[in-house]
Amino acid sequence: MRGLKRELLAEFFGTFVLIAFGVGVVAQTVLSGNGAGSPLAINVTWGLGVIMGCYVSAGVTGAHLNPAVSVALAVHRRFPWRKVLPYAAAQTAGAFVAAAVVYATYYEALAAFDGGVRQVAGARGTAGIWATYPQPFLSPFPGGVVDQIVGTALLVAVILGITDSRNAPAPNGLVPVIVGLLVVAIGAAFGFNSGYAINPARDFGPRLFTAMAGWGGAVFTAGGGWWWVPIVGPTIGGVLGGWAYDACVGHHLAPDLAE
Repeated sequence: MRGLKRELLAEFFGTFVLIAFGVGVVAQTVLSGNGAGSPLAINVTWGLGVIMGCYVSAGVTGAHLNPAVSVALAVHRRFPWRKVLPYAAAQTAGAFVAAAVVYATYYEALAAFDGGVRQVAGARGTAGIWATYPQPFLSPFPGGVVDQIVGTALLVAVILGITDSRNAPAPNGLVPVIVGLLVVAIGAAFGFNSGYAINPARDFGPRLFTAMAGWGGAVFTAGGGWWWVPIVGPTIGGVLGGWAYDACVGHHLAPDLAE
């Protein structure tokens, strides 16, 4: 039990660090009217947030920081199923607390931007600082689900590739950097539709915070009831990404006798 508690604290803190940087850069960009941020800054800072979150927690858990990753590892890499829900809860809690910290940090800037009226959408809409919402043309299903499956499948497939000792793994200690660059690439290539959540905790924790902090139930009904897509899509995508890597590469490599 003590070991699991240590792991959950690491997942909580790693996810907190990741989301604090990621949501923080979106807040700075939106609340400054793009004067102190840009799409490039958002993509790069999310990647840097992943790197920092991985470095502070990888020594304890390997830095999942994402329920979709935990599920994929349970399906494909014998990660204990009994730990999946506790990990997901810790990751979501870390994201929730990070959202609260960003809110407190930018509270006065937020009030200056929206006049104290919390709106989900529109010219003064700010809910999208914390959680993802689709473009007007994107449907929750099939468009949104496909969007999240593709992004998360790429995430998990590449993670398995760069951590597979039988393949060409990333140099020791540099896995977080490669994963961060991977997230930058996903954001730059697949961020337009809905902001590339690719992580149920990243989206649901901050979304739950906004529901409690003044935006209300509209955060769950906006975008055609979008909220479930960044939960279901990444979970499916992570499993499919793991299957794709193993089917195309992993199962064709020589066994690692050290394992």
